[in-house]
Amino acid sequence: MIKTHLKIEGMTCQHCVSHVTEALESVSGVTSAKVNLKKGEAVVKSEDTPLEQLSAAVAAAGYKVV
Repeated sequence: MIKTHLKIEGMTCQHCVSHVTEALESVSGVTSAKVNLKKGEAVVKSEDTPLEQLSAAVAAAGYKVV
């Protein structure tokens, strides 16, 4: 299991957190995603899912991985 930390821009409320969490958890190989609004980050546990796939899922949800 790999733990990946992502810095995410554009989240302003709990709805944003839910949206990003759902987007990340929909990626193949992701077992969990914990998104923190205050820190502007997500911690993703996955089976070696490429960063590009995680970034694409966040972008599709309307946010940006920096």
